[in-house]
Amino acid sequence: MVNPEALQKYSLFGGLDAEQVELILPLMSHETFGPGELIITEGKPNDKIYFLIEGTVAVTKNNIILSRFGEGEEFGEIEVLDVMPSVASIKSISNVRLISISNKALRDIYKLDVKIFSLMIMNLARDLSRRLRRMDEKLAAISPEPIFV
Repeated sequence: MVNPEALQKYSLFGGLDAEQVELILPLMSHETFGPGELIITEGKPNDKIYFLIEGTVAVTKNNIILSRFGEGEEFGEIEVLDVMPSVASIKSISNVRLISISNKALRDIYKLDVKIFSLMIMNLARDLSRRLRRMDEKLAAISPEPIFV
């Protein structure tokens, strides 16, 4: 079991105190994967946000590694928000221990405490904005096409 203080290091729980995290902890699931296992499959539905408690995963698209995530990071947010098939695959590199929040659990959090839900959604928007900014910077660094103004 993960204690509330451990989850507070994840940006999604920013602004929540330990009591608020403890209130929603029963709505989360615990999952484990061995090395080389697919957690999310590109093109398939995903309805969970995953939090890496232990281990490392690779983000791949068309068998190309786009990124790696480790302890303290999260993934799966895009599909939870837009309910489209997964844009990339997530594969465990090592033994992985995760906590996840499903779409249904997010709805339950909304019913339980709208303030907690609002903070989490605001944090989620910030996380996705940061990730988009990083990807824009990576693309700009490799783009061979000059920009004319």
